[in-house]
Amino acid sequence: MSLVCAICNEVPEHPCISPVSNHVFERRLIEKYIAENGTDPMNGQPLSEEQLVDIKVTHPIRPKAPSATSIPAILKSLQDEWDAVMLHSFTLRQQLQTTRQELSHALYQHDAACRVIARLNKEVTAAREALATLKPQAGLVAPQAVPASQPAAAGAGGEPMEISEQVGMTPEIIQKLQDKATILTTERKKRGKTVPEELVRAEDLSKYRQVASHAGLHSASVPGILSLDVCPSDTSKVLTGGADKNVVVFDKNEEQIVATLKGHAKKVTSVIYHPSQSVVFSASPDATIRVWSVTGGNCIQVVRAHEAGVTGLSLHATGDYLLSSSEDQYWAFSDIQTGRVLTKVTDESAGCALTCAQFHPDGLIFGTGTADSQIKIWDLKERTNVANFPGHSGPVTSIAFSENGYYLATGAQDSSVKLWDLRKLKNFKTISLDNNYEVKSLVFDQSGTYLAVGGSDIRVYICKQWSEVLNFTDHTGLVTGVSFGENAKFLTSAGMDRSLRFYSL
Repeated sequence: MSLVCAICNEVPEHPCISPVSNHVFERRLIEKYIAENGTDPMNGQPLSEEQLVDIKVTHPIRPKAPSATSIPAILKSLQDEWDAVMLHSFTLRQQLQTTRQELSHALYQHDAACRVIARLNKEVTAAREALATLKPQAGLVAPQAVPASQPAAAGAGGEPMEISEQVGMTPEIIQKLQDKATILTTERKKRGKTVPEELVRAEDLSKYRQVASHAGLHSASVPGILSLDVCPSDTSKVLTGGADKNVVVFDKNEEQIVATLKGHAKKVTSVIYHPSQSVVFSASPDATIRVWSVTGGNCIQVVRAHEAGVTGLSLHATGDYLLSSSEDQYWAFSDIQTGRVLTKVTDESAGCALTCAQFHPDGLIFGTGTADSQIKIWDLKERTNVANFPGHSGPVTSIAFSENGYYLATGAQDSSVKLWDLRKLKNFKTISLDNNYEVKSLVFDQSGTYLAVGGSDIRVYICKQWSEVLNFTDHTGLVTGVSFGENAKFLTSAGMDRSLRFYSL
């Protein structure tokens, strides 16, 4: 509704109101009236300029003076409007033509780029095939034909040729593995069934709560920590692998990042901290295993043991060899010093991708999980499948051997954790979890007293009774890794919410 000046009966440009008569006036006119009379023009009461109150309104648009008062004037007005519409239409057509030309040019460039990419992909595929045909097949053995060692080939002049990528399991390596297993078995027998005095008791463990949370280790643009490990010799050092393709070493005590290791072409799904050296290992769906120097912050070795994504990684007790599993259906045993694959084996009868791998504490046998819910136990020296544990449904997501050497814990996409007795080769306990519970990580503490389960939440069970002593639901995403500190003094976890969390008293 428009305001109208009480003096001139027109819409005021600068309206104001008189508190004496409550009428609206054009400020210019009322000021002139007050200067002459000193009163309100409507009721004659005294009024000053200071009493006037301005009214804030949008600036009025004065209507055009009526011009279309005759038929010729109306026709001219319509002609002007028509001309304006035609000019606007012509301008739009010009802009449309320009846009079409730019789009055509962009499509041509895109098509050319696609052709270049296709040609490069073809060349890369051809190069890979050529490389595959050049690789010697010395270490690529199947379970049914397993030579004990591979003799070095000699060149024409009697000199040894370059060692192949798979060099075979030599008697020296097998003896080294056997000696280490004998030492570990002897130590375990000495310890017997005694629990370390420094180990946190179950009643204290049940009082654990979250004491720290760190969310800035990995990129926020590709969120998620996919793997976790704690340095066995210095449990303040924590290792994580992320969806952002990076490996991060974090100091728990200093609460700061020690090193960020970059080099993988895809996400990092497995990480391991070397127990005695400042070295870490990582694996990725980019089909590589990388060995990193923490102090140098660089990659010192790339192991190319597989033709498809690496799904599992485990370090042998000697600290010199790596076990890896892959979607290419093979497991591989590699030397971390040279980056060479010593042997590579598949179960041809199964024909199924491997999803995880873990060494037994003695290092002479190990387990692998498969995409068709099988757990396979392998003899490393003979490179043969010695036992199978069926019972899960869905791909196996995690396996863990207890330090006592007798128990194996396995998890799959069936919302359950199964415990197996390696002496009797049977399932003696199944922990049924909630419906749709996703098991992503299983780990025993160093004494074999507690079992931690990471997935939809975090749960800790005490072995033998297999009763739950702890449950954490602090993560807002799926928990992908869980690990114990020394003597279970703390618990750490990582998840898809990009956070690394610590729990203790």
